[in-house]
Amino acid sequence: MAELLTFENLGNLLMLCFLQAVLGFDNLLYISIESQRAPVAHQRAVRFWGIIIAVALRVVLLFTMIRLIDSLSEPFWVFNSPGLIEGGINFATCVFILGGIFIIYTAVKEISHMLTVQHLDADVHHKSGKSAVKVVALIVMMNLIFSFDSVLSALAITDVFPVLAIAILLSGVAMLVLADGVTKFLEKNRMYEVLGLFILLIVGVVLLGEAGVAASHAMHDDALALKFFGYALEPMSKTTFYFSVVVLFMVEIIQSGYARKLNMERVAETRH
Repeated sequence: MAELLTFENLGNLLMLCFLQAVLGFDNLLYISIESQRAPVAHQRAVRFWGIIIAVALRVVLLFTMIRLIDSLSEPFWVFNSPGLIEGGINFATCVFILGGIFIIYTAVKEISHMLTVQHLDADVHHKSGKSAVKVVALIVMMNLIFSFDSVLSALAITDVFPVLAIAILLSGVAMLVLADGVTKFLEKNRMYEVLGLFILLIVGVVLLGEAGVAASHAMHDDALALKFFGYALEPMSKTTFYFSVVVLFMVEIIQSGYARKLNMERVAETRH
């Protein structure tokens, strides 16, 4: 135990907690939005058990990856068709591609649902929605997909399992504390749910970009980077992603303020 209480491990723990907080934002957003698809009476329990099970499985995933990191990194297929498709595919590539496609599908489906629903209040309070078990399963599955990126990033900082596990558990506690607050905010300000879905759409694109370099980064070989028709599938930088999120929030805030101002002017004109 004393060997763990070093300045290096404590510094790594602080860095990992910050990393989990940054990378966990989109995860928390997904949990808050997806939990609203469950029956209203079960939504809080869905968030609680979804996070608890997901965090426990994340620790298992971490332990497994530490033991099997070499075999998971090795590409199991390499494309060699210049001008058509090139590069290698490993386990991480498959996770990022499947996760990205699923998130994009979920975001587009929910946005389409918002455009077709006729009675918002009835949709919120009287919808049959998905079963609580199904929503928990989706939250757990997507949490593991989100976790893959954060676990890989964490392993780049340290391979000390207790330090990594503590950081993951602390991030789980933070999600438990914040999940209800984020969900209540989205329920009271439903326009931000649209914003959240568009952010999830961008997250899906980010995951697809990460798939392009997963094998090349794991094997430190640029030749394994995926290319389609001669164009590399390049990942979006974290700076670009968070800049896009900030811009979306600014547009929403300015648009909401402008809409309120127009409504006040219309009310004043009708009174006169």
